[in-house]
Amino acid sequence: MNYPINNFKRNAIALVAFAAIGLAGCSDNDDNTPAPVAPPVVAPVMQDYSVTVTNLTANQPMSPIAVVAHTNDSTLWSTGMPASVALETLAESGDSSTLTDETGVNELISGAGILVPGGTETISVSLEQADVADLSVVTMLVNTNDAFTGTTGFDLTALAVDESSTLRVIAYDAGTEANSEAKGTIPGPADGGEGFNAARDDNDKVHAHPGVISMDDGLMDSVLSASHRFDNPVLLIKITRTK
Repeated sequence: MNYPINNFKRNAIALVAFAAIGLAGCSDNDDNTPAPVAPPVVAPVMQDYSVTVTNLTANQPMSPIAVVAHTNDSTLWSTGMPASVALETLAESGDSSTLTDETGVNELISGAGILVPGGTETISVSLEQADVADLSVVTMLVNTNDAFTGTTGFDLTALAVDESSTLRVIAYDAGTEANSEAKGTIPGPADGGEGFNAARDDNDKVHAHPGVISMDDGLMDSVLSASHRFDNPVLLIKITRTK
């Protein structure tokens, strides 16, 4: 008499087991879409340059050379125009650090230290290809009030690999400090005086430097001697593309 009931139970158990197997086969993991693959990291293409500078003066040490990479629509100075505060700071004290605040500047590389008269230094520059545009090189003649030298807006794109360009550059006057040569006004070893002073007491225009008038030339208040005179050019710059 119990057979039909037992048979019913067995059938019910079988149906439950079958349903469980079916549900297990209907999980949410049947999406065959491949997992996203991160794009490979591509190293930037670099272009390398060397900048070799030689101090051509007899007794004018130069502040650590500043090599500045910047866009081709900017320059660090223009003759006949007022110097920026950053250029004034360099021309009066030899400190180039604030040149990084200038419009369009991508990179500033500084030399190892003071470039002595007759000394030569080579500075390496490595730039991402997208940033290759113009280069400026600038330094202060430290036994002066506000003389500097260098070049601005050199077109790096004009150089092929292993090609060089040599420049002989003059001394400029920042036009921000009178060339008094007086004691306490010159930061170099001839005086050890003041560096940057925000007050401007000259014609406030960048121009070719007129040269030093020393105590040996009759400027009795000068701390400079005839040895501190300089003739143009005062700096030799060789820019080479190495890679």
